[in-house]
Amino acid sequence: MARNAGIQIGELARRSGCNVETVGGYRLYETAFARRARELGFTLEEVGTLMALSTHNVRSACAEVRQLAADHLAVVRAKIADLQTIEGVLADAVLRYDVDELPGCPLIKTLSEEVLPTAELPADAG
Repeated sequence: MARNAGIQIGELARRSGCNVETVGGYRLYETAFARRARELGFTLEEVGTLMALSTHNVRSACAEVRQLAADHLAVVRAKIADLQTIEGVLADAVLRYDVDELPGCPLIKTLSEEVLPTAELPADAG
């Protein structure tokens, strides 16, 4: 049975987000590379692309990696903006509980409103 630092290959594959064949074919530092990429939120497909590009030492590969990172950064920033909107709506509801501004339940009232008070939340928020 293949082992790496006391972890079975299957477990290492599960933890890194790679398949068993990928883990079996890469050294430990490459598996750590994949794990770190997943921690940054890259998809499995993007991790595969990054790993493939990491073996190239040419300027075109670097440009492709930069574009992948820029695209991912845009996704992360959009998620942050969505989370800030959600935070604002929830903070307002909690504040209304604290000041006892409304009779009843402020969050239920907020959820019942046709338009949310701070901004329209995205359809896939959360």
